[in-house]
Amino acid sequence: MRVTVIGCSGSFPGPDSPASSYLIEADGFSLLLDIGNGAIGSLQRFHGVLDIDAICISHLHPDHCLDLTVYWIARTYCPDGPAPRIPVYGPRGTAEHMIKAYELEPNPEMTDTFDFRPLEPGPMRIGPFTVTTALMNHPVEAYGLRIEHGGSALTYSGDTGHSDELVRLARGSDLFLCEAAFADRPGLPPDMHLTGREAGEHAERAEVGRLVLTHLLPWNDPSQTLSEAKDSGYRGPIELAEVGAVYDL
Repeated sequence: MRVTVIGCSGSFPGPDSPASSYLIEADGFSLLLDIGNGAIGSLQRFHGVLDIDAICISHLHPDHCLDLTVYWIARTYCPDGPAPRIPVYGPRGTAEHMIKAYELEPNPEMTDTFDFRPLEPGPMRIGPFTVTTALMNHPVEAYGLRIEHGGSALTYSGDTGHSDELVRLARGSDLFLCEAAFADRPGLPPDMHLTGREAGEHAERAEVGRLVLTHLLPWNDPSQTLSEAKDSGYRGPIELAEVGAVYDL
């Protein structure tokens, strides 16, 4: 299983990264995990833009889903004719949300291109992957995802505040892509995002193999986020997500 960081900026694209998006590949199958604003431009640096077999959207905030609208154009109006319809897994209302964002008619326009399927907590199969989802601690319906293949496991937090469910989901993962949007300071809003320190604490409790901090806000100092995580007590390797980083599991 190969994981490529397509975008890792939190809340909005930064100067060096689009918003959240990760490419997961195995056995010739390509799964795009989140498709935030700016992701499709970055994707073309690393992968054929039409060579995606399925998409999972963790939640319906723009920095995790908005580029599905422009990806609809890419798949619908490509010079050789429409690309094959692919499944898009997301929270309840994903189809309606994306159709409204592009001001399309409900049927058949976007649904001719994407087969929208609801996410629910629990395991499912997507291509060669076993994908287990769990609800996270965020103001909207939001999922963390554990993706397993060939004895290896990746867990992606999506967006979340402190979450015991995230610890259970990530238990023993080889790679933990964990959001660390907040800098540690007084007065942070609850139940929204994690700090670097909290990401490290979740990683330690889950006994993961490697922690990669992601969803990094452009106005925060990433070195501070990394320092906070290293002071958390987590004993494994820690790094900051970067566009183009590849992890072979």
